[in-house]
Amino acid sequence: MQLKILCIGDVVGSPGRHVLQEAIPKLVAEHQVDCVIANCENVAGGSGITPVLFNKLLGYGIDVVTLGDHIFRRRGFIPVLEQSDRVVRPANLPSQAPGRTHTLYETASGVRVAVVSVLGRVFMKMSSNCPFAAVDQVLSSLPSDVKVIVVDMHGETTSEKVAMGWHLDGRVSVLFGTHTHIPTADDRVLPGGTAYVTDLGMTGPYDSVLGRDKKRVLSALISTVPAPFDVAEHDARIGSVLATIDSTTGRATDIRRITYCLDDGA
Repeated sequence: MQLKILCIGDVVGSPGRHVLQEAIPKLVAEHQVDCVIANCENVAGGSGITPVLFNKLLGYGIDVVTLGDHIFRRRGFIPVLEQSDRVVRPANLPSQAPGRTHTLYETASGVRVAVVSVLGRVFMKMSSNCPFAAVDQVLSSLPSDVKVIVVDMHGETTSEKVAMGWHLDGRVSVLFGTHTHIPTADDRVLPGGTAYVTDLGMTGPYDSVLGRDKKRVLSALISTVPAPFDVAEHDARIGSVLATIDSTTGRATDIRRITYCLDDGA
């Protein structure tokens, strides 16, 4: 049986939420998607996530939410991390951190999909343990009958994400990178059967600098005077890939980029 998994990159602010609300039902129907996974750590005003927004995201059609280095920016979300099986924290945070290192999502067809998240360490400000050791530990703990495994590596450098791709090739179904908000053009199925892309890119306003008001960012960069980087408003798009997985073996057979633009009249 072929399983279709839609992986969505960093959702930024209200423009990102709005394009998700419109696009997910259409993409799920058009591509017969079985599972939707999205990194949503920038969904609340560009930084963090709240319980209210989390529930809205689930209502839009997201099945599992992954997070990153802004996971604890909104402390009101901690109870959700502790209680919900629809969100995972990076597995390489200290064991005392709230939240689960992975979750098992069951599709409508009865296939269980394991979802894991890890933080990169190179040039990342948030302290974390070794992502390679952490993901190995999670994989060793999964039930043997769970074949479909998806990993979100939230990291700054392409080299660290590529290294993780080779580390996990043939051991997970999909490895996608997040965090930089810039999509990479290296989506492919690795020799061992892992669908891989270094970064999904951003889901949010592309008339911006990484989702932020471009005039504010330019002013700060040119003048060196700090300024609040408000979330931009226009040209909302989805950064995502669609992976096709053989649910019996867990091996990917295809990966391709999916784009969707919101007509906001800008």
